[in-house]
Amino acid sequence: MLVVADLHIGWEVTLAEKGIHVPSQTQKMLSRLLTIVELCKPTSLLFLGDVKHTIAKVELEEWRDVPDFFEALSKKVPEIRVILGNHDGNLEPLLPETVKIFPSTGLAIGGVGLFHGHSWPRPELLRCRNLVIGHVHPTVAFRDPLGFRITAQVWVKANIVKERLARAFLKSQGRNVETDQDALAMLFEQFNIRLKSSNILMMPYFNDFLGGRPINRGSQRIEYLGPLLRSGGIDIDKAETYLLDGAFLGTVNQLRSLG
Repeated sequence: MLVVADLHIGWEVTLAEKGIHVPSQTQKMLSRLLTIVELCKPTSLLFLGDVKHTIAKVELEEWRDVPDFFEALSKKVPEIRVILGNHDGNLEPLLPETVKIFPSTGLAIGGVGLFHGHSWPRPELLRCRNLVIGHVHPTVAFRDPLGFRITAQVWVKANIVKERLARAFLKSQGRNVETDQDALAMLFEQFNIRLKSSNILMMPYFNDFLGGRPINRGSQRIEYLGPLLRSGGIDIDKAETYLLDGAFLGTVNQLRSLG
């Protein structure tokens, strides 16, 4: 299975409304994705939310580009699934009937919980040892002594602090959790779920023209980029960062001085 996050098809329309004209990047993304498909030969393709860019409406360009994009992929991959993101309002009419759509609360595949990341996953995903999200658009920033700054897209792999995550999840479900209560035990008692999630992987965005958020800069309040990060249940400081080619850069804390 091949997983792709954050296409934001139609993003160029938003720029055009502000007087910045950028040619559509949809065909470039399609060509790059078809190259990856040819290399990896997946039997299943999963989009991890934010297929299109406008949040509630559908722009004219999206009516054209989204169907063409998925029709081309459907000829190469037998199964295509989409987990809805916060930008995917009214997406269903744009997709071929063969594409399966899932809510933003995600789904579990092979013991991995996958969801977009702007909202809590469904409780069952907390049984998965590994979680995978998009939405964050993670980058790292490097600044040299002259003040020039370079940013690079990264994968981010972080450890999950189970007690904190369980406590925040219970509160999101309207459950009162006292300070001295065992949140993990409460999660099992009330939802019949033993929280096994120990790692979370934040995926880079697939649309190269999008902006990202440097996670090694203190001014970037990454905790506001979804309930999991806001919960305090993700150890961001010790999170490992990797370039798109897999090269390990270091932990977020180690990279803060370079941002």
